[in-house]
Amino acid sequence: MAVDTGARVGEVVEASTDSFVAQAYRLYEAPPLGALVRTGSDTPTFGVICYTTTRGVDPNRRPIARGEHLADEASVYQENPQLELLLKTEFNVVIIGHEESGSVRHYLPPGPPRIHAFVHQCTDEEVRKFTQDLGFLELLLNSRNASDDATSALVRQAALCHEDSQIFLVRAGKELAMLLQGQGMRLNGVLRRLG
Repeated sequence: MAVDTGARVGEVVEASTDSFVAQAYRLYEAPPLGALVRTGSDTPTFGVICYTTTRGVDPNRRPIARGEHLADEASVYQENPQLELLLKTEFNVVIIGHEESGSVRHYLPPGPPRIHAFVHQCTDEEVRKFTQDLGFLELLLNSRNASDDATSALVRQAALCHEDSQIFLVRAGKELAMLLQGQGMRLNGVLRRLG
């Protein structure tokens, strides 16, 4: 099964109607590529992790190498505890739906998430409910911000949340084949990544 905590993993720091960027609360602890997350309490918005980055908090100051004479990476952070405050991990999320009147909608919400809205990794039950209908795939495949690797990762993770993962994967494969008609190489690449 997938992670089933519904854990709060970060906050929105940049938002638009089709995507948002969130900063993880802990360095290097963003949800994995393809994870389904939700944000917003009034109108929950759902998205998929498509890109993660760790960099310096100050964009004008690049981190420097510090471990030349140390035994391992952990020692770098032990010897330089300030690094936890000088670095940040952010994850980019492509919005693939929202909840309206208790129902899942596989299209963009009326507006972007709010800055500082909490971001939660979805529970297995939320993933199952959201991916029961495969309408989200069209939005994800057509997004300029989502890679096919993120699409495949989401489908693999969602399959683990369904009672019969093989049936889900077959349904998803058929939907992908329909959506990617005329794009044989791309379809083949996505399907290969599902296995």
